[in-house]
Amino acid sequence: MNFLRSERWAAALLLIAAVLGLLVANLSFGPALIELRNAHIDLPWLGLDLSAGHWISDGLLAIFFFIVAVELKRELVIGELNSLSKALLPAIAAVGGVVVPALIFLAFTAGTETVDGWPIPTATDIAFALGVLAMFGTWIPTRVRVFLLALAVLDDLIAILIIAFFFTADANLASIGFAGIAIALFGAVSRVMKPRSAWILSRKPQWPIVLVLIVLGALAWYFVYQSGVHATIAGVALGLVMARRPGGRAVHALEPWSNGVILPLFAFSAAMVAVPQVQPSELDPAFWGILIGLPVGKIIGIMVVGGLGALVVRRRAGIPLTLGDLFVVGALGGIGFTVSLLMNELAFVGLPEVADEGTLAVLLGSGVAIVVSAVVVTLRSRHYKRHGGHAGVGGAFSR
Repeated sequence: MNFLRSERWAAALLLIAAVLGLLVANLSFGPALIELRNAHIDLPWLGLDLSAGHWISDGLLAIFFFIVAVELKRELVIGELNSLSKALLPAIAAVGGVVVPALIFLAFTAGTETVDGWPIPTATDIAFALGVLAMFGTWIPTRVRVFLLALAVLDDLIAILIIAFFFTADANLASIGFAGIAIALFGAVSRVMKPRSAWILSRKPQWPIVLVLIVLGALAWYFVYQSGVHATIAGVALGLVMARRPGGRAVHALEPWSNGVILPLFAFSAAMVAVPQVQPSELDPAFWGILIGLPVGKIIGIMVVGGLGALVVRRRAGIPLTLGDLFVVGALGGIGFTVSLLMNELAFVGLPEVADEGTLAVLLGSGVAIVVSAVVVTLRSRHYKRHGGHAGVGGAFSR
């Protein structure tokens, strides 16, 4: 299953699943499949009433967010975000990459009932962006990949905060309290697990601890769901409190399932919408806000704000980042997919027709970003190849 840990395979599977979902939804049996996705799988004795699609987006996707949170914690502790000097420029660029797409969306939707969808074009799909970079950027310097990773992680952190604060209604404080207890116990129990080298020497099996962690994780998810906060936040909280080394092993075990099953299944389910039979002029303004906000807004936001930030930060930290590098990262940042599709579901939960248009806009906008970034990364990679991989080390605004 090691190939499922590859960024290239993860991106390819995600794209194939989304295309298949859109395709089958528009075939003769598409309505039956959409109805099946919307069929409820209820557990009334637990107070759970979710459709099959929501079991995927609220349940399985929490595992993906758990992985994201573990990687975020690693970057904050020992990675590329473990100091202010390292994190400052990616943070500045990430904020630009969130604010500009949101402003573009608001420019299209101001005064309409879909204005609350502004978070949709602000997200970046880490797996997809890194996958495209891996496919086409053989000669791109490591520093660009590291910067992209740091920016995408911070972008996901912003997305998590948006989901937690803007898509939560009537929070149940008692359930939040029980969730907090389960999460705290999860973090404490994870610290009981021995380092990997000690497993072989120890006669005590580790599986009882793993079982306890699974039970506590399930309880945390349940109480977060019951609290009114989006259930995927449980995955984030569990990933942040888990001990770093056990967390790394958990990610290693879960990553193939996330890349090979969970994310493709979510992409297939979310992309399963019928193409609306309307004229372009009849599409909701939200469609155009997303379509333009993702590929265009990300490039402008990351390049302009990141470029201005580089003028200040480079003087203090000597960061060898060029405008060409920022253009590469901005183009890749426009690939929204996973988190954008989730935000689209949350923003337009009461407007199914707009939600369908939003899904198409996310797919089209991300598709444009994929094509643009593939071209930009290829050209930039050739540029670095011609210069022996050392171009652009001279300053923030070199070629």
